[in-house]
Amino acid sequence: MTLSALDRYRPGRLDRLGERGVVLGGSVAGLCAARVLADAFAEVVVVERDSLPDGPVARDGAPQTSHPHALLASGQATLEDFFPGFGEDLTAAGGLVVDVSRQLVEYQKGGYLAPAPERTPSYCASRPLFEHVVRERLRARETVRLRDDCRFVGYRTDETGWAVTGVTVREDGVTDEITADLVVDATGRASRTPEWLAANGFRAPPEDRVGIDLQYASLRVERPAEDRRMINVPADPPATRGAVVIPIEDGQWEVLLAEVHGEDPPADREAVLDFADELPVDLVGDLLRRQRWVSDVARYPFPASLRRRYEALDEFPDGLVVTGDAVSSFNPAYGQGMSVAALDAVVLHHALSDGLEDLPRRFFDRLAPVLETPWRMATGADYQYPQTEGEPSLGGKLFGWYFDRLLRAANDDGALSAAYSEVLELERPPTALLRPGVLARVFLPVGGGAPDPDPSQLAPPSEESDRANEREPAAERERPLRPT
Repeated sequence: MTLSALDRYRPGRLDRLGERGVVLGGSVAGLCAARVLADAFAEVVVVERDSLPDGPVARDGAPQTSHPHALLASGQATLEDFFPGFGEDLTAAGGLVVDVSRQLVEYQKGGYLAPAPERTPSYCASRPLFEHVVRERLRARETVRLRDDCRFVGYRTDETGWAVTGVTVREDGVTDEITADLVVDATGRASRTPEWLAANGFRAPPEDRVGIDLQYASLRVERPAEDRRMINVPADPPATRGAVVIPIEDGQWEVLLAEVHGEDPPADREAVLDFADELPVDLVGDLLRRQRWVSDVARYPFPASLRRRYEALDEFPDGLVVTGDAVSSFNPAYGQGMSVAALDAVVLHHALSDGLEDLPRRFFDRLAPVLETPWRMATGADYQYPQTEGEPSLGGKLFGWYFDRLLRAANDDGALSAAYSEVLELERPPTALLRPGVLARVFLPVGGGAPDPDPSQLAPPSEESDRANEREPAAERERPLRPT
């Protein structure tokens, strides 16, 4: 299930359900959950173990925030629903609006994807800036309280042990108890909820794990103010190396170098340049040699995509739900994390509209189909490597063959590039690529065989197009999906 099939957030839909909701974790998943809970509870408390900065600074306890992150179209639309004016706040804080149809340079299957026919504005910023803008919007709400430098110790339950009634936390060496009508676990992959369930009379959720041994390194380089190109050179099996370049605030690019089933990621300038030189195009290596580096190389491992299937549990305590990476975390090379976290919060919003009774079961049942699409997309691509744990289904293999052919055709056909982008951005499901019009273009190419552009010579946007880009997302809030 993707944005096109999901009921959007509807402000004013929820009645007051209780006095207090508690959210564990202050990342994007936790912040979005807190926004939803603010409609249903007199007070919302966000418990975050890190010190929350006043500005867009990476948190010490979340090293992955220093690496490039994408906000897909589905995530952009949802954050705009949660926080009207989110896009204006982001750009006022330094974020960019990039026209993906003409400023994204993507190399796929031996060529560059043809430009899509419609303008496609997209927000670009560092992960800390995205979090900062959302966090400041929450801080402005009188009913939301952010408790940072505050560590979650454990859940409190009623006398039966079958309902969570709050949490125990430790702050400044002092233990405190916070009562709650609902607790949301948004603590990420390291969530302790599975172990707590197993130790307290419940079953831990079954897990799906797809080992990919992803190793990635990232750094920042200077970016000319007029150049807003995004560059994507994904790993193409059997090749294991890929790169992404994203324009962000402060006149910089974030550069990500990733290797599936890799060993140690590059750690210094020489190793980074050697890595870039092994990519199928020179674009990233040339950029890294030409632009001044403004950061050290940061490295991060991602051993496996992980999905905890809470929907499979017959029994689960009342008063507790789990969201974000604590439920499902995907290969970060596909940029799905923040957007899926926002969609999780939409599901929670609609589940809360039916009250607190039996909320966990209803929430997990509704969340499962939302997670299924990004999970299949990420693992389906990773299964193309023989080293990946697990085996794709026959249907997955057939769709992979078809998807490969579609990308090759999209090198010459902008309409196919647009259809591919809608699926990648979690606006529409992969089955949208099987529509008759798309099938015809894949098997009867109509693109005319235009030569690849020289991506290093793409014209930067004019001042007039820049101003149009800055306005576009706000005008599209009511209808973020591009025409089919």
